[in-house]
Amino acid sequence: MPLRAGGVPVGAADGPTQGVAALAGRARGALPGRVSDRDRAPRPGKAPPRARNVLSAVLLVLACLLVPFGALASWAAHGLTDTGRYVRTMAPLGADPDVRRAVADAVGDGVMREAGREADTGPLRGALGPFVHDAARSFTRTEAYRAAWDAANRAVHDAVLRALRDDGARGAPVTVDAAPVIARVKQQLSDDHVPFAHRIPVTHTRIPVLPAEDVDRLRKGYQVLDTAAFWLPLAAAVLAVAAIGVAACRRRAVTALGLGTALGGALLALAVAVGRRLTLADLPDALHRPAAGAVYDALTATLSTVSWLLCLLGLTVAAGAWVTGRYGPRLVARRPARGSAVPVADPVPAPSRARA
Repeated sequence: MPLRAGGVPVGAADGPTQGVAALAGRARGALPGRVSDRDRAPRPGKAPPRARNVLSAVLLVLACLLVPFGALASWAAHGLTDTGRYVRTMAPLGADPDVRRAVADAVGDGVMREAGREADTGPLRGALGPFVHDAARSFTRTEAYRAAWDAANRAVHDAVLRALRDDGARGAPVTVDAAPVIARVKQQLSDDHVPFAHRIPVTHTRIPVLPAEDVDRLRKGYQVLDTAAFWLPLAAAVLAVAAIGVAACRRRAVTALGLGTALGGALLALAVAVGRRLTLADLPDALHRPAAGAVYDALTATLSTVSWLLCLLGLTVAAGAWVTGRYGPRLVARRPARGSAVPVADPVPAPSRARA
């Protein structure tokens, strides 16, 4: 058997030495404040915090992206399809100076075209033109004009909405019957006691509004928006709840959700402004751009309000989560301290027995 220096056999003291070392290691692992390798290992039933944060961030990004698109789809599919709301929205535009000027020019040009080729190109054009346009401008200041404006908007909206929802009307243009508008104007003039108003003929004239190719394209877009108006907000809400539930720190997830919602609202407001600029730039007639701008602003007023509400709501949620995260633990810690600082009444001393 090999011997060590001093004559001690090799292996004679290895067993006890290894046992003592193992006991010391266990003792060191059992000391308070020390973490063993077994404690450092992740628990099998729980995902690591980093993976949870990454998954939560992805879900939050998707939810914040769907918020402005969901608001836009809901506005287009529900806000513009209510005929009564549309007429009420367009009613104040009847008194807008730019809109009245555009309507007067359109009415005057139409009267001149209906007057015949002789009045349109002959020597009577110079005499009739100013008179007809002045009469059209005067008409836009009457109650009959406002009644005709509301009736025309209602008729056009009903016709377009019926064409968008009717799949059997493919390949057909959208036309409006002028008879209801004429009847409304005739009734208003009769109520105002205008002479010979009751003799105005109510003719059924079909006025084209949209060509067939535009109707088919708008119908497909309307069907997509109608479906997206229901699923996009629902998907955004589900993703937001899932992101908060998965996050390792839910308060940070709520803060990020609020900031993302505010950013989505700001992008939606920017899209409305850019859309207005592009819409007016595509108009060939520069004289009617102010009237078109007024119509665009009236139709997108609800969408603009929703975009700013999203900004306000997101910033409020983010600020609330930050305040509760910063000052909430301090308030909770102060409550037990205040409770322990309540003075305790001194015990009543027992009465001393009289000495016998």
